[in-house]
Amino acid sequence: MMKWMKKFLLFLFSLAALTGASALAQDITGIWQGTLTIGGHDARTVVKFSKDDAGAWKGTFYSIDQGGQTGISKIVAKEGSVTFSITAAGGEYTGTLSADGTTINGNWKQGDNPIPLMFTRVKPEAAWTIPEQAAALPAMAANADPSFEVATIKPTPPDAQCKYLSLRGRQFSTCNTSLTDLLSYAYGVHAKQLIGLPPWAATDKYDLAGEPDAPGAPNEKQTKSMVQKLIAERFKLAFHYDKKDLSVFAITVAKTGSTPGSKLTPSQSGPNGNPGNFFRGLGNLVNVNSSMQDLARVLQAVVLDRPVVDQTGITGRFDFTLKWTPDESQFTNLGIKIPPPSDKPDAPPNLFTAIQEQLGLKLDPTKAPVDVLVIDHVEKPSDN
Repeated sequence: MMKWMKKFLLFLFSLAALTGASALAQDITGIWQGTLTIGGHDARTVVKFSKDDAGAWKGTFYSIDQGGQTGISKIVAKEGSVTFSITAAGGEYTGTLSADGTTINGNWKQGDNPIPLMFTRVKPEAAWTIPEQAAALPAMAANADPSFEVATIKPTPPDAQCKYLSLRGRQFSTCNTSLTDLLSYAYGVHAKQLIGLPPWAATDKYDLAGEPDAPGAPNEKQTKSMVQKLIAERFKLAFHYDKKDLSVFAITVAKTGSTPGSKLTPSQSGPNGNPGNFFRGLGNLVNVNSSMQDLARVLQAVVLDRPVVDQTGITGRFDFTLKWTPDESQFTNLGIKIPPPSDKPDAPPNLFTAIQEQLGLKLDPTKAPVDVLVIDHVEKPSDN
């Protein structure tokens, strides 16, 4: 009897030890660091995991050598697997936790090619020093109505390969942009909502650079107002609004029985965070702190060949990435020739399927009355 009891107790102790080890392996709280090798260059990374008051995982990703940091959008740690995604970077990490809970061995994927990345759990005193963040530029007063203090408009060189509109702090600049591009940005409309422009408005390209006459970093609304004033002054623009029935794409909620917006992740940027929509390649759209109206604007500005209207009724701001395989009808205003569809079995679906599967939304062609800008007068820009 005593031998049987002894063996039974040993079994219980062993089971307890195994259970404890498993629990330890699933606890990823703490500091993890590893090195990404990209193009022959090493990039040290640090991840800090913790839990919020509700017991949900949260984390921050630090790029030591590039001096940046960002919040982690989603973390899952279960059954020996650890995955997390960073919406702002359009990247995802998938790894396997070691039995003793000291390493995570996996791959970082930001695009088509996964990159090996092993994280090791370290104590605070052994962790790499995280660079201090540069002080954020103070925001411009919300009630400020700025204009460009100094602005230049120059013809784009014929061999220029760039095309962008950018705001970095207080510096607004564009490259290879037409008057049509500038009006579309400043007034949030598609080119088909601009009525009566002369042909040169789409073919003549310009580079702009300017800085506001008020202190602080302007928000998106203030930046667009500055561009509107610049166009009126330098292009002598005069116009009036009207309504017109146009062919559009309407964004609606997919009728799948789910709650509207249930496939969208509420943004962690807070009420004062700036929205951002940017591409990590064709068909890889990263949206940070974005509303449904923001999604409609970026689709009509960059991707689609007609206006896009938001008919979802969904309010709030979200972080999400939309991945799809584009076709030849998309990105035409950027002058990009879309390659033939990939025959890879894991290639993303087309845009219409992707937006339903990934966001729980629908994108349907229809006709709808939309605002149009009717041009009364415009001239080529005055010299600087």
